[in-house]
Amino acid sequence: MYCTFYGFRESPFTITPNPRFLFMSVQHREAFAHLIYAVENRAGFIELTGEVGTGKTTLLRTFLSRLDSEGHRTALIFNPCLSSLELLASINKEFGLPWESGSRAELLQVLNSFLLEQKAAGRSVVLVMDEAQNLAPEVLEQIRLISNLETETDKLIQIVLAGQPELLAVLAREELRQLNQRITVRYHLLPMEYESMCRYIDHRMELAGRFRAAEFTKGALKRIYRFSGGVPRLVNIACDRALLVGYTEEDRLISGRMAAQAIQEIRGRGPLATARGVFGRLLGFWR
Repeated sequence: MYCTFYGFRESPFTITPNPRFLFMSVQHREAFAHLIYAVENRAGFIELTGEVGTGKTTLLRTFLSRLDSEGHRTALIFNPCLSSLELLASINKEFGLPWESGSRAELLQVLNSFLLEQKAAGRSVVLVMDEAQNLAPEVLEQIRLISNLETETDKLIQIVLAGQPELLAVLAREELRQLNQRITVRYHLLPMEYESMCRYIDHRMELAGRFRAAEFTKGALKRIYRFSGGVPRLVNIACDRALLVGYTEEDRLISGRMAAQAIQEIRGRGPLATARGVFGRLLGFWR
């Protein structure tokens, strides 16, 4: 609604993961470097954790998109509600292999043949499991068994387990100790620091249209940082609402007051939320 007013081609602060908008903060660059290092060195298991909204999924999609198709075969599994058989079928489907019928052993054999073919062709195979904190222990055990597909010298598949910090507790379970011991590369993605957040906001506005189509004052930025803690998803939500406040006031300079109003509305205490509450109570009174 406000894009025309500010001159954006698209909304700069949507919360949908979009690799085009990825901002490489110090933390994101370090996480990306860990992923690349692990694949290049055939580490086997890689663990990436981070709080909700820190940009894990966007980072993973960017990572996969930057692995050249000539040297890699990749798959991303996003559905955590799978049985061990469904997991194998999903993996084979993502790699373009037969998957619609067959026992666990048959599906595993098809996958193993594929991995050996890719090894012979000089390609690395990378499997990313997102939202892995929701995977059942028996499914994680099946993932460990997949990692057993190897030659005498190399792992045939690199597996990234990505998820929220709860994944650490899941992997610490006694029955999953064999899997946990095989993870050789780990990285925990932290929220952005204040200066990174400021650059992040400018970065997204520039990609969406033009540099500083709107401008956030220092007061606005500090309020947004206190609210978000540097978590990208919360920064997006706060900035989007603040731009809407600026649009309604026909002002491209987003002040601390505007940011505060936006944050109040997000928390359900702003003028708009209050008006809705009063209207709702009136409806209840007349019923």
